[in-house]
Amino acid sequence: MQNRVVITGMGIYSCLGKTLDEVRDSLYSGKSGIVFDPVRKEMGFRSALTAKIEVPDLKKELSRSQRIYMPEQAKYAYCATVDALRQAGIDQDYIDRNEVGLLYGNDSSAEPVVKSADTIREKKDTTLCGSGAIFQSMNSTVTMNLGCIFKLKGINLTVSGACASGSHAIGLGALLIRNGLQDIVVCGGAQEVNPFSVGSFDGIFAFSVRESDPAGASRPFDRDRDGLVPGGGAATLVLESYESAVRRGAVIFGEVLGYGFSSNGDHISSPNVEGPVRSLEMAIRNAGIGIREIGYVNAHATSTLVGDANEAKALANVLGDRTVEVTSTKSQTGHEMWMAGASEVIYSMLMMQNDFIAGNINFENPDEDSARLLIPPKTVDKRFDTFLSNSFGFGGTNSTLIVSKFRG
Repeated sequence: MQNRVVITGMGIYSCLGKTLDEVRDSLYSGKSGIVFDPVRKEMGFRSALTAKIEVPDLKKELSRSQRIYMPEQAKYAYCATVDALRQAGIDQDYIDRNEVGLLYGNDSSAEPVVKSADTIREKKDTTLCGSGAIFQSMNSTVTMNLGCIFKLKGINLTVSGACASGSHAIGLGALLIRNGLQDIVVCGGAQEVNPFSVGSFDGIFAFSVRESDPAGASRPFDRDRDGLVPGGGAATLVLESYESAVRRGAVIFGEVLGYGFSSNGDHISSPNVEGPVRSLEMAIRNAGIGIREIGYVNAHATSTLVGDANEAKALANVLGDRTVEVTSTKSQTGHEMWMAGASEVIYSMLMMQNDFIAGNINFENPDEDSARLLIPPKTVDKRFDTFLSNSFGFGGTNSTLIVSKFRG
């Protein structure tokens, strides 16, 4: 018999807020976290639009010997994880006595690499890179830092799946718990926000150039969308077996019902329809629910021409035309990339807990494909018990999660 997988803790550090309450209010009000960054313009960026995130100062929380190994995304992840563990009622004493795992999505650490390369070129002395540079530069930097800071003893692994990384981390954590290999897994996704991390994205004309209207630049599904806006931060969820949660007396906020995945096996950057359809269908089968039980869909839609169109086709093909509200919170946050799959589960959880669906802001004119979906441009007050969240990434990696309120 497989274990039920429940959610007992959440934490987030994003452009919409640094606490769950702040983020909930931002989602409901339709607030945008996107700004114009003059520094990027000076650096030669085609688009200087970005989500605004403050890098936390952790001098009071962590020692210098701990901070020296942490790039910005690890700092975001630390803040989100502290909050998630606190909400889950898991303290250091519990972690010391029990096996707690860690799966976190991250797929770059650009700034430390660039700075080390600059130092080597300029100074001709590798020792000047600093003792923390190698640990900051690795894709696994988030899990190696969190694993050591919190002294975790379970699985410790970075999930590197492009913009589906955070979603895959949750899905894989759920699989480990469902099959009895772990009782608790800390899951999430982190994304650096510095200019170096997205310069090459800007160079391939991937970003919106609506610089005169930052809040209106990210327009998922809208006919006049002209590219994505980069964002970031970190989001952490504590996944746990139902038996473990009951044993600890933990509050249960939701249940992971289904995880679907697929590979397009096609173009490295241009998505197709068939791959997402397979991921959607697998998640629904895995969840063991009927399509009409899904009360909300948080789409991957990033505000790109091909990606949004093909996701709209996939959703309509699987769920039917205009059957359930579909929105992309990226209209408010921009594309949080490696973090997005985890943060969007938290965004959807906050909506489900508070009986609303955040509007797909900036959605003014549908195109032929998005017209097949029910896309509210403004917040809708609605009670729902189950949601589906899509995340797709470069290389054709797809992940779909289905989460519900806990039904006892």
